[in-house]
Amino acid sequence: MTQVITGLQQIADRFDHVLLDQYGVLHHGKDVFAEARDCVAALHERGKRILVLTNSGKRPEDNLERLAKKGLPAESYDGVLSSGEVAWQGLRDRKAVPFTQVGRRCFLLSRDGDRGVVDGLDLELVALGAAEFILLAGLDDDQADPGAWTDRPAGAAARNVLMICANPDITMFSPQGLLPAPGALAQSYEGLGGKVAYIGKPYRIMFEAALQALGNPDPRRVLMVGDSLDHDILGGRGAGILTLLTTSGVHREALAGSTDLAASIRRLAGSEARMPHWAIDRLVW
Repeated sequence: MTQVITGLQQIADRFDHVLLDQYGVLHHGKDVFAEARDCVAALHERGKRILVLTNSGKRPEDNLERLAKKGLPAESYDGVLSSGEVAWQGLRDRKAVPFTQVGRRCFLLSRDGDRGVVDGLDLELVALGAAEFILLAGLDDDQADPGAWTDRPAGAAARNVLMICANPDITMFSPQGLLPAPGALAQSYEGLGGKVAYIGKPYRIMFEAALQALGNPDPRRVLMVGDSLDHDILGGRGAGILTLLTTSGVHREALAGSTDLAASIRRLAGSEARMPHWAIDRLVW
């Protein structure tokens, strides 16, 4: 059964490294929560290595800058590893599946027209009809509805064009509330018969990259803090690391008003693979 805690100081002796989800843990799209900022500072002061692990199709520099603008100084933690960076490295090195399976002609979908995820790569950006693969790094809010894309990718799916989804999140925070995220579009593409390779949480490629970035520590001394049972907790448990669910994130409505939070999380998780070791309302020291 998940143990409910009120602050990370209660379990700080259980881990040496911390992986922090971004959206839903550090912020909801606006400023970094004051309690979260103070918690990161407390962890840093106690010598914990802190890596922000995010399903963002953007490169680390963009995320570092965004977090600094939102109130989290870069010097208070040890860096960002984004799914966009893992995808970029894979396309640069071409050493493993799925990156060994795609050509150079790429149809790019990204948020705000960002090209960082392909900068410096030996790729040619082309229209969808000429693409050898699709790189789905992000979506603008007005493009979030997968239904709006049903006709466009059908031809690519019929041609067996592989989609590399560099942000597997199903929902994303926006000023309008929760919207479908790139992962929802990727699922829609699969529904058309298209093939998708997912880069990010909960997939093993993301957690292997995170452990490598931390210097390959004992996974049992690493804590994943996230708000999603489907991404943060499932991925963390699969990698053999400790997990902490923040209940004020994506599952807040499902868990609101619970009189037995641990039991509610168990029902919502549905299996041990998605059960967090601990739960907390929000990131607090």
